[in-house]
Amino acid sequence: MTSSKHSRSVEPARRLASAGDAAPSIREATAADLDQIIAIDAEITGLKKVDYWFEVFHRYGSRARQQRHFLVAESDGRIEGFILGEIRDWEFGEPPCGWVFGISVRPGARLGGIGTRLLDALCAGFKRAGVTKVMTLLARENTLVMSFFRAHGMMAAPFLALEREIE
Repeated sequence: MTSSKHSRSVEPARRLASAGDAAPSIREATAADLDQIIAIDAEITGLKKVDYWFEVFHRYGSRARQQRHFLVAESDGRIEGFILGEIRDWEFGEPPCGWVFGISVRPGARLGGIGTRLLDALCAGFKRAGVTKVMTLLARENTLVMSFFRAHGMMAAPFLALEREIE
């Protein structure tokens, strides 16, 4: 799961880290952050998924371990973005590597380096655990997030996702 379902036209982004502004802090998500996380996701996807985000927090936030991370970028008490991921062992025959399962930044806060700082912090956590590769999956039409990841050196992996309907 990677947030930001489709690229949508958004108002021009404002730079958060302009002269005199403090860069948002990156920290582990708390239960108190969930309302803002849900609002960011709903603004981007058009769906308010309350139960989903509480379950995600239960798996990645409240029981965060060395292998699971749910991070937020906070500026003056406002959550500007989030990322979540975990280390998976031997997925698809690959040695342990980090997986990004979701990343979102408020549309009005994009282009200020928040997504980069979130991804860098997640990768630093993976590196501390001895992981040397990070992966993700996303929809082909999600050009906004694909461009973000490609700008950070990610490229097509040697895997093919397959699916079928269950009748």
